[in-house]
Amino acid sequence: MAIAAALLAYLIGSVSFAVVVSRAMKLPDPRTYGSNNPGATNVLRTGRKAAAALTLLGDCAKGWFAVFLAERYFAGAEPPVLEISLAAVAVILGHMYPLFHRFSGGKGVATALGVLLGLNLWIGFGVAATWATITFFLRISSLSALVAAVSAPVFCLMLYGMHPYTAATALIAALLVWRHKSNIKNLLAGTEPRIGAKRA
Repeated sequence: MAIAAALLAYLIGSVSFAVVVSRAMKLPDPRTYGSNNPGATNVLRTGRKAAAALTLLGDCAKGWFAVFLAERYFAGAEPPVLEISLAAVAVILGHMYPLFHRFSGGKGVATALGVLLGLNLWIGFGVAATWATITFFLRISSLSALVAAVSAPVFCLMLYGMHPYTAATALIAALLVWRHKSNIKNLLAGTEPRIGAKRA
């Protein structure tokens, strides 16, 4: 059951809404401009706010949906904690390395938020508030994502202690940090662009 939940979650995560929405709205492939990242922030660089919003909502929703399915349909006599935890990580891996898009995926920020909202609303809201606060004051998307990612397992530890959910969120945070390694280099060099700035 746990393997089935993880496989289903991976396939759900493999649907890249940045690519799907861009094709539907006849926009360039988000993997070919800006940061080359198929995510809402990069789609926003086209100037189409609706496309970026749909990308954000879609990627967030699939993270929540994967956790929801694991909880709803893989439950036995006990809460399916293992199945949910594996699904949470698998949907992120699907987004980052999507089967349907030649394994060229995004960095997983919106999908991770959906996962956290599925695991626990308070954790999701706490991480979202962390992201919003950093974004409001510094307007650097990658830095906001990194701080929010690191905060997730901290919030989870506060609520659950040493728990499979805490391990899952820690692994997700590590994956997000890894996918932002080029951004980290830019941040250290002071060359990371701010939200609203255009990139060649």
